[in-house]
Amino acid sequence: MGNRFTCMSKKDTKDIGSRSKRVNRSQRKLLAEEEFLHRQALSMALHQHQLSQRFDGSMSRRIGSTSSRRLADPFANGKQVPESLENIKTKKFILVHGEGFGAWCWYKTIALLEEAGLLPVTFDLKGSGIDLTDTNSVATLAEYSKPLIEYLENLEEDEKVILVGHSNGGACVSYALEHFSQKISKAIFICATMVSDGQRPFDVFAEELGSAEQFMQGSKFLIHGNGKDKPPTGFMFEKEQMKGLYFNQSPAKDVALAMVSMRPIPLGPIMEKLSLSPKNYGTSRRFFIQTLDDRALSPDVQEKLVRENPPEGVFKIKGSDHCPFFSKPQSLHKMLVEIAQIP
Repeated sequence: MGNRFTCMSKKDTKDIGSRSKRVNRSQRKLLAEEEFLHRQALSMALHQHQLSQRFDGSMSRRIGSTSSRRLADPFANGKQVPESLENIKTKKFILVHGEGFGAWCWYKTIALLEEAGLLPVTFDLKGSGIDLTDTNSVATLAEYSKPLIEYLENLEEDEKVILVGHSNGGACVSYALEHFSQKISKAIFICATMVSDGQRPFDVFAEELGSAEQFMQGSKFLIHGNGKDKPPTGFMFEKEQMKGLYFNQSPAKDVALAMVSMRPIPLGPIMEKLSLSPKNYGTSRRFFIQTLDDRALSPDVQEKLVRENPPEGVFKIKGSDHCPFFSKPQSLHKMLVEIAQIP
């Protein structure tokens, strides 16, 4: 068969050209929007990098400044009023990120705590942020929490800190309370897995994700890092699902930052049952911050957590999604300072 030629009129050619121009304009618009979001994300990441004082090894360990300098507050609409530090005995805050996140997610909280003259510290848990560990190789909560545990081990003998855990970072905080209760003056759980003895962190999310058994058998989000014939090693939600679950009230630039920074979640640590004793964990001072527009950990589930495992105090942030460090940074900051001031 020979080549096939089709004759077209000038009108046909003009119509095709018009459609092509419309498609090209639409594509250019989409590309421009994507480029705009990408530039915003890079800008946020650059801002986080500029805030950093130093890094330790492969972990993005951020040590708060001990100098007397004050940072301009880029997040308040008005002038930031410094909080009185007279009632705060422990000024060092250890910020523990949640599943899939990294040290990068705390950049607003770091700036606000420093503005108040406090000392924020944050780092990447194993297989998170810029830590080079393969997520699929992180099998236990102890391994996942290792950067936190190493930091607590290296504290001065009489030094104490305030631990702050977000989401599944709450399990790391609970683990630390069991093993280093003498080093922790207060523990603050932000819409977090404040589990009881014998409970798995995953159990907290069962209402949204189904039982652990169902999730392990049929979830489309599972990652089989060791082969399809082996047990799953991690999971990661699709971008649109992440946006709906975690960031329904967060600014677009923070969502863009998260979309290029989130990493797969190691499955082993969240499926592990915690062993928590009355002597260690049971004597710790715990506080819980609820997020009332949360779709990842609903307000009802959070109420159940504090009812079944009562903390010393409960605080609530209206209008916050699962990431108050993005959606309500000022409200979160004020609550952290208020809890720190409690005698």
